[in-house]
Amino acid sequence: MTTIVLFIAMSLDGYIADRSGGVAFLQGDGSAPGHPGSYPEFIQTVDTVLLGYTTYRQLVTELSPSEWPYEGKACYVFTHKPLPDAPGVIFTAEDPAALVRRPRGGHGQTVWVCGGAAIVQALMNEDLIDRYHVTVIPVALGGGIRLFGERDAALPLRLVGTQAYNGMVDLVYARRR
Repeated sequence: MTTIVLFIAMSLDGYIADRSGGVAFLQGDGSAPGHPGSYPEFIQTVDTVLLGYTTYRQLVTELSPSEWPYEGKACYVFTHKPLPDAPGVIFTAEDPAALVRRPRGGHGQTVWVCGGAAIVQALMNEDLIDRYHVTVIPVALGGGIRLFGERDAALPLRLVGTQAYNGMVDLVYARRR
């Protein structure tokens, strides 16, 4: 069974990037330098990564310019730019919800919704995210790119786990049906 997981960090006031699109604030408060948090364990469960073009560009130009961080995983980059696919990276203009609904072979797959906000919103609006793993960073940015936008209806969730490290708190929720 495929599990769709949003694994993302946001500021205390709900932003995934600052006003200029930067993510330097993701470092935490420095109280546990070098603590990897929950990411290393999580990434081992992932076989497919979904990300928008802005997130992709930030990865390859700023965050990991010397090596592709998702080697061995199927990566879909949502964009309307006509770009040729790269090893392990498929550029697509397909609707994120349609891609997630497409049947896959195998069982136990984890699809990671890496970012950005438009992809998160598209999947939330169709109630396709099974688990929300949101790391709250101890900073209030006051503006930037919001993780969650307006919704027509509430999305009931249940808390399934928490973890605190380096001033950050992981909040893990599952859909409540």
